Amino acid sequence: MDPSATFAECRVSGADAPGKSCHDPQHAGEELKQNIHAKNQKGWRRVALNFTPSWFSVNMGTGIVSTLLHNLPYNGRWLYWISVVIFCLNILLFIIFMTISVVRYIYFNGLLKAMLQHPVQSLFLAWSLWWFDAVLSIAICMGLPFLIMYEHGGEFKTMTAAWLLPVVSPIVAAATGGIVAEVLTNTRYALWTMVISYIIWGMGFLLAMMVLVIYLHRLTIHNIPPREVIVSVFLPLGPIGQGSFALMQLGKVAARVLPETRTLIPESGPIFYTLGFAIALVLWGFGLLLLFFALASISRSRFPFNMGWWGFTFPLGVYTVATATLAEELPSLVFRVLATIFSICVTLWIVVSVNTIREAFTGKLLFAPCASKFEVEYTQRRIERAQKSLEMKPPEEEA
Repeated sequence: MDPSATFAECRVSGADAPGKSCHDPQHAGEELKQNIHAKNQKGWRRVALNFTPSWFSVNMGTGIVSTLLHNLPYNGRWLYWISVVIFCLNILLFIIFMTISVVRYIYFNGLLKAMLQHPVQSLFLAWSLWWFDAVLSIAICMGLPFLIMYEHGGEFKTMTAAWLLPVVSPIVAAATGGIVAEVLTNTRYALWTMVISYIIWGMGFLLAMMVLVIYLHRLTIHNIPPREVIVSVFLPLGPIGQGSFALMQLGKVAARVLPETRTLIPESGPIFYTLGFAIALVLWGFGLLLLFFALASISRSRFPFNMGWWGFTFPLGVYTVATATLAEELPSLVFRVLATIFSICVTLWIVVSVNTIREAFTGKLLFAPCASKFEVEYTQRRIERAQKSLEMKPPEEEA
């Protein structure tokens, strides 16, 4: 819609009905504001305007299900092919979500800034691709926590485990770095990938522990989160599970790469491997405690469906991956059985997916808290541009 259309139409019709004050800029501006709002709530504009970064949690939850089905201790060929199908589905969803996001921030100029300044919405953003992922995760880990301190403010009792979302990104990058380094044929490249992965693991994991201390203090002082965000109690399992897996994966790489590149002493590889496993086992035990807190919290009351339900799948998924990795390293039937039991998050993924599809078609999930204030500012800018382009004149006085 041309922003000046309303003003031009008023100018023409005003000659026949001057008493309606159609020439009044305030009257015309209000009409244009209503037209823009109505148009933004229809079709693809409504989807783009209300498409929040929280939708990418669908990718996290779907991707971890694919990983779980591929790495289950009691696996089969049919599970492998199901994991491939879900992996391809996740790629398709990512492309769709990324396309909508690009359209959103290009068409609605200024919405990206509004999203970053929102205290909740901002928490949700090959070898060469891994380096890009590592740099981006470091930027998120540094930038968003600083925004929380400098820009967002807020009360201590309103804190949720969502504060962990930007912090966990370097831990995920470190874990994938260990996987990438394991398959690199150039040992020098593998060495530096491993070293950087250890560095960003420390950056993300230690900060996550600080946030967890604050979060547990908040729970003891102000009770568990309200039922609308109660699912966030599972999020602390994310850095614990992913951090545990990352240490074991990097330890496997160190056991091979350090001796081959003659880095440190010859025994350094097995030392890194053993320490990584020992620390991972300790973290897994801490994860059991957090899992109990989470289950006890959600059992207290019923809670409505929202996008926060995707907080079930990824934290439980990475904790299950850590359990399955421990089962591979230890000759223990217990860990193999536990890994299979924890894979119940695959069932949760089906439940959450069905509810997401149903609520998305009804439009209930298309709501962006950061878009309300932005839409007012966006409409006002369009009105001002229309007024300047037409250089509106005051209505002629009657003879």
